[in-house]
Amino acid sequence: MLLKDWLTLLTLFITIKSYFCVLLFHITLKDLIPLKKIALLLVLTALFSCTNTPEPKKTVKIPEPVIVREFGFVLNDYKVIRDTIKKNESFGEILDTHHVPYPLMLEMAKKAKDTFDIRYLRAGKPYTILAKKDSTEQAQVFIYQSSKANYVVFDFKDSIHTVYKGRKPVTIVEKTASGVIKNSLYQELESQGLSGILAVEIADVYAWTIDFSRIQKNDRFKIIYEEKYINDTIYAGLGSIKAAYFEHGKQPFYAFDFVSDSIMGISDFFDDNAKTLRRQFLKMPIKFGRISSRYNLRRRIAYYGNRVRPHKGTDFAAPVGTPIMATANGTVTASRYHGGNGNYVKIRHNGTYSTQYLHMKKRHVRVGDVVKQGEIIGTIGMTGNTGGPHVCYRFWKHGRQVDPLRQKLPAAKPMKDSIKPKYFEFIKPIKEQLDAIAYPTQGNEITIPSDSLKQ
Repeated sequence: MLLKDWLTLLTLFITIKSYFCVLLFHITLKDLIPLKKIALLLVLTALFSCTNTPEPKKTVKIPEPVIVREFGFVLNDYKVIRDTIKKNESFGEILDTHHVPYPLMLEMAKKAKDTFDIRYLRAGKPYTILAKKDSTEQAQVFIYQSSKANYVVFDFKDSIHTVYKGRKPVTIVEKTASGVIKNSLYQELESQGLSGILAVEIADVYAWTIDFSRIQKNDRFKIIYEEKYINDTIYAGLGSIKAAYFEHGKQPFYAFDFVSDSIMGISDFFDDNAKTLRRQFLKMPIKFGRISSRYNLRRRIAYYGNRVRPHKGTDFAAPVGTPIMATANGTVTASRYHGGNGNYVKIRHNGTYSTQYLHMKKRHVRVGDVVKQGEIIGTIGMTGNTGGPHVCYRFWKHGRQVDPLRQKLPAAKPMKDSIKPKYFEFIKPIKEQLDAIAYPTQGNEITIPSDSLKQ
């Protein structure tokens, strides 16, 4: 015990003693006994209170603020305003709402000319405003998100104003799926909670091998595919299909995505025997001739008084009687004479593509005939509405007429023999993984770093 504590105790004892001395003149003997007990209690209380040392002061540690970064900015430095583009809302209206002067708007619009056209802000797309933290809350940065991963930054906070595109880091998760078809591939995937887009991707892989309008009950499939995620949690869409197995009519069809042209970096799907799954259309339905008129939705046609009439075909001019060939394998779905089309033949190649050949002199095939690429299906004529001998070649994709010369049609070049050993080595573990997938789907997930994402 410290000296000051002893002095405090002594002072207290003398005070109590003096107090008792005064009381002795005013109380009787029988009253003295309980007073002694009280005095003893006071002394003991004082004694124990002197031995207690004061508790140390507790220091409260203030946690450091969490630094939040996004789009390449420290969000803590700004007032962050998030919203979505409203219908008919313009770039200028948004910046004006956030106190950006008109001359600066014009400058940013000009700077964006080679990076992003501000006229194409789409309603429903999100944007972020980084504003000053003062009373003005003036916008310093405008960020438009064209997709979950891609964005455009309009940075005018400093004297040097910039417009540039950015992309959030994307992680790829490898997944597997399988199923037994009861009604359709789409319904089977949907019943498992998987994206219907996956059905379209699978159909595209087998577009030249399987006609998905004729798949049968109990056909089976297995796939290894990728999904994209931002910050490991935000789903950003499907990636590519790495490999697939489809059992159609009890016949197995493997498909492996492989880069067979290392110089061009182009990948394609090949089966377990290194044969390509894709087949190329012939560039034209005649061996010799010329293009007399291209696909043009605004073409003026002399036959109709030089009025604008959409021309949804490509005309190949040649003498009457020139053989017309099927540009790919398929089944004849129409062979008839009809109005302005004259004699024509239509061929279904798979669930995606169909072709049509108009103005024939003669037709050499009937509905239901199976034709091969290069097979003669008719001859050039001038039947229907036409100003000269030619074949109007029409190209259908997913039921819509498109320009065949602008389609990125699959290549049909065979794999080089020198590459095949590398290919078989490449697909061996993937085929084992495919074969090990059970029905129904039970796949393990493998996270792949974002730098392996295909651009």
